[in-house]
Amino acid sequence: MNKQTVISAKHLKKAFGKGDSIQVIYSDLNIDIYKGDFTVIMGSSGAGKSTLMYSLSGMDKPDGGEIHFDGTDITKLNNDRLAVFRRKQCGFVFQQIYLIDKMNLMDNVITAGVLTSKDREEIENRAKELFSLVNIPENTWRKTSSQISGGEAQRAGIVRAVINSPNVLFADEPTGALNSANSGAVLDVFTSLHKKGQSIVMVTHDKKSALRGNRIIYIKDGTIFGECDLGKFEQDNTERAEKLDEFIKEMGW
Repeated sequence: MNKQTVISAKHLKKAFGKGDSIQVIYSDLNIDIYKGDFTVIMGSSGAGKSTLMYSLSGMDKPDGGEIHFDGTDITKLNNDRLAVFRRKQCGFVFQQIYLIDKMNLMDNVITAGVLTSKDREEIENRAKELFSLVNIPENTWRKTSSQISGGEAQRAGIVRAVINSPNVLFADEPTGALNSANSGAVLDVFTSLHKKGQSIVMVTHDKKSALRGNRIIYIKDGTIFGECDLGKFEQDNTERAEKLDEFIKEMGW
């Protein structure tokens, strides 16, 4: 079955620094992201995983190449138009939880929602559904991030990231600052969203996190070095874990 391409990046170039200190991240990178996939980007430290994610999402512009996101070449957009595009098309979850601590969880989410919709009641109803999906009880909605656990705060951050029904949800090491129990709860949320059809692109170096994806892309020396299809996620599937282990060993992990 042919998959629908939601992001198509061609001949990407990106480097940092100047002169003798220039560091080339990638010089001719090509990648397609498919609608409905949970795509995981892996690679060694410094391989350019996060840089690629930032380019694909329009958070950072490449030095060359094209990125067609849902039919729009976002490399041609100026900063203002790009900001509006990101707001409508993308959701972001980072290792650092960027909730506004002076606001409670519900207000954090609603504030993000009203940026693209003026129907506050509709936004609040969707927020309630999403809070239920991520297992945050109603008595927590009016608490601030400093009054809850890191795992709850990260799950609330995911609710904020998807309140506007983004075309693609981007996540950069979303469990990197969490303990094992909280990491598992956050990953369960990503799995639930993916089952509902959410397209996800996640950068991680964690194998347990990577197992949640159906498509694993490994970056090395500025290129797509390898790719692995894990198929549908199943809890405690030893064959799936063994397949991922074998793949990343082949990649030189």
